[in-house]
Formats: sequence, structure tokens, C-alpha cells
Amino acid sequence: MVVVKALKVKGHPTGIKAGTKVRGIRLVDGVDGHDIDCRIDGFGAMQLKSSVVKKA
Repeated sequence: MVVVKALKVKGHPTGIKAGTKVRGIRLVDGVDGHDIDCRIDGFGAMQLKSSVVKKA
């Protein structure tokens, strides 16, 4: 899967660019609509909303 749009990340100066690969995806019952637990190349583990990723 890949990120569809650029994301600002609190505490990180550059954020995540659109087109960045997402690996290790697990569906979780997260907080505030974040329902994907994943690992992003060059960034680390984080939770995302399913609306910001798409199948590549």
C-alpha cells in the first residue's frame, strides 16, 4: 500500500510524502478513526486512517 496524500506528523520536520510505501499492515480498533497499524519505510511504526492509503 502507499500513502495517497502528504501528511504532517507532529514532532517530525518533514512529514510523510505522497507515494511513500506502507508495510506490515494490521487492522486495529484505533482511537479517533485511526484504524491501520503499520510501518512506514524510513519513518517507523505509526497508526493511519484508511482514507489516506490505497492499494498499489
